[in-house]
Amino acid sequence: MVGDFMTKKLNWTVRITFVLYLVYVYLTVYRLNSFYSFLLLNTFLAYIPIEISMHLKAKQPKLLYWGLFILWLLFYPNAPYVITDLFHLARMNPYDPLNGLMSFNLHKWLNFTNLVTSAFACSIVGTWSLEHVAQTLQARFKLRGWGARNLLVLILTLASSIGIYVGRFLRLHTAYLFLEPDAVVKQLIEMWSPRMLIFVIFMTIIQLSIWAAMTIGRLLINQYDQQNNLL
Repeated sequence: MVGDFMTKKLNWTVRITFVLYLVYVYLTVYRLNSFYSFLLLNTFLAYIPIEISMHLKAKQPKLLYWGLFILWLLFYPNAPYVITDLFHLARMNPYDPLNGLMSFNLHKWLNFTNLVTSAFACSIVGTWSLEHVAQTLQARFKLRGWGARNLLVLILTLASSIGIYVGRFLRLHTAYLFLEPDAVVKQLIEMWSPRMLIFVIFMTIIQLSIWAAMTIGRLLINQYDQQNNLL
């Protein structure tokens, strides 16, 4: 019961935090019709798989579990996708043309803060949802050990990287699968190329780096807590 309560409490903390951040983006970016208004939609789309993962449990009925899993898999690339929005930092031109030094322009730093915050929050919390989904798969298939978990994370990350390519370069959103399935399937079949696969590898490296950093950090913190009886 305590574990369930803590899980619900953490889930609601994540929900409220994202809602407050979306309100913040609306007020400081979208309402002002800024170039970076896309952050509102992209952050919202990135949150959808996080919310879906909160409802995914290993011991659910098959139909419910696999239905939620497919929905999560379709929407999950939206979470790490926000990292690619960092390319829009190039529009800021932060250097003073007179002296070549970085200018102290608070408006530019606000845009920088919004882009980086969205990228970090969506990718980090999204990575939590990725590992949670991998845990549920591991439990359902009764797979044991870190090797099985790592393999599941790698497979899901590769699938996500393909999804990022589809969203960034084919400009296909998840909804198009339901609205124009024939056109989407045709583009998905024709998209494969060596350049596309190299991009997928790049995105996989980024995502696995975030996952590895989170995993190592969590293990080190837990080890320190246990050694010093802090919990």
